[in-house]
Amino acid sequence: MPRIMGVDIPGKKRIEIALRYIYGIGPARAMDIVKKARIQVGTKADKLTDENISKITAILQNDYTVEGDLRRMVAQDIRRLVAIGSYRGTRHRRGLPVRGQRTKTNARTRKGKRKTVGAVRDKTERKTTGEGSGIGAAAAPKAGAAPAATKAGAAPKK
Repeated sequence: MPRIMGVDIPGKKRIEIALRYIYGIGPARAMDIVKKARIQVGTKADKLTDENISKITAILQNDYTVEGDLRRMVAQDIRRLVAIGSYRGTRHRRGLPVRGQRTKTNARTRKGKRKTVGAVRDKTERKTTGEGSGIGAAAAPKAGAAPAATKAGAAPKK
């Protein structure tokens, strides 16, 4: 497994595929790097010489922003959007989709696991939360019931 820019790239894969394991390198950039380094397309990453690896590393350091620097730049851009209070910044802060996707349905990747808001639907949960916790239960006490105390644990006045 060759190590390039602090990333172990898989040795059994072709070099143009293996380079994609580095953050910030996709298919097009990987092909550009292979051509600039004058490495034959289709060469397995295990077969690279130290000279080839040093060429690839030099190209990445001089021409491209990858790995830690790129992650830092993206994080700074997001922090700037949040700080200036832009629409995109507020979407990032709330953890909602940023690029105009719908949120009534879908958006589960950004919003997380579904949380039910409103009425308790499960009958077992209703029993544990208390009987008669319906809409009119708090407003109208049952006939013959004692008046409710004003503070929790306080005895009613006589």
